[in-house]
Amino acid sequence: MKSAIYLLSIAVLALGLYSYEVRQENTNLQQTVHAQYTNALTNASERLTNLQEAISQSLLFQDQVALEAQLDNIWRMSNEFRSSISSLPLSTEVANDWLRYVGNIGEEAKYVADNGDFEEWHKKMGKINENLKALSDEWTVATTRFYENDGDFKKWASVATQETKESPFKNVSANLKSYTETDFPLTASESDWKKKQELQNLTDKELTKDQAIDKLELLIPGIKDATYTVTKSKETAPYPFYHIQFVKGSRIGYADITVKGGHILSFLSERPVQEHTGITQQQIKDRVYQFLGRAGYKDLQLVEMRENHEAWHISLARVVGKDKALVYPDGVQLKVSKDSGELLGFNAMEYVQKETVDESQPVNPIDWETFFRPGTIVEEERLIYTENDAFQLRKCYEVIARFDNKLNETFRVVVDTDNHDVIKVEYMP
Repeated sequence: MKSAIYLLSIAVLALGLYSYEVRQENTNLQQTVHAQYTNALTNASERLTNLQEAISQSLLFQDQVALEAQLDNIWRMSNEFRSSISSLPLSTEVANDWLRYVGNIGEEAKYVADNGDFEEWHKKMGKINENLKALSDEWTVATTRFYENDGDFKKWASVATQETKESPFKNVSANLKSYTETDFPLTASESDWKKKQELQNLTDKELTKDQAIDKLELLIPGIKDATYTVTKSKETAPYPFYHIQFVKGSRIGYADITVKGGHILSFLSERPVQEHTGITQQQIKDRVYQFLGRAGYKDLQLVEMRENHEAWHISLARVVGKDKALVYPDGVQLKVSKDSGELLGFNAMEYVQKETVDESQPVNPIDWETFFRPGTIVEEERLIYTENDAFQLRKCYEVIARFDNKLNETFRVVVDTDNHDVIKVEYMP
């Protein structure tokens, strides 16, 4: 019995010593990680300051040799700062925004140094220098949280990786998005390419060329038995699709349909305009929803109808959530003839692309009687998703408000449902 107790005591002691060693190793590891991240954070802050100062200094020089030396420094410093950012436990969104913005600065410096367009550098970098100084100040405020946590890096890291409005990096992230769009705007072709790239992620079953034609004839019965020419996108295309050209009598046109799933992205038909046959606006609406139903696009709501002497131009948006908010970026546009109600044009690129929305965003009520001045009448109110100035997709109130006076002026007002920021005000003639 004594031997058993002795052995048990030895085992408990050994386990205690092992547990102590593990805790000590964990503590040492945390201290090591803390030291590494302290150095990385300090390096990132210093390199950001140095980059901003180098850009400011570059604006001093007109001499080519002196300016080229500064541009080389800027390109090198931008890479060093991006390396520092990559080693920090920031949220993916904030890290990517930094990498994109500072990377653009470095590439701009390299391009100017190689091509000698020094005048353009001075024009462009004046504003960017101001923006980077503001970002540097905001970064300093955000990172002070690290030094306020008594060296506990876990606390700071848990805040750094947040993507909520409580994050100290909220302003940094919002301004990075805004400055990237204004300082380095995408060209039309780049923007289009970026949108199309996202269609690579479709996971539906692939269609053959014949199946794509069958799909098109199901959607547009009026072109059944037309003469078709079908080509598939090149290997270098951002996503695979079939380009279908058709001819039937006096009607010619084309359609683009994704290989995966057979989603119709666009359609255009041309034919001689006939005399108006008296189709009503309601009949046009009914035919639009019938077409969308055949396409499988059933979560859409009509937003706007405009007409000219030949056709109706119709815009719809995706409806999401229990509150049936409209996602404006997920739009569909149609052109429908007034003479027969036939579909003449269709664009669903943004709809198929599909944005990711935050349905959990709070919807805090607003008393419009106190929000607007007395005498303002709210004609219409609905919930929508749209981008704010920082290009973030936000749930908003969309309100049509009218002054009750002789001018009877009407406005479209968009207000964030969470913080009640006014996103947009438009005068409606």
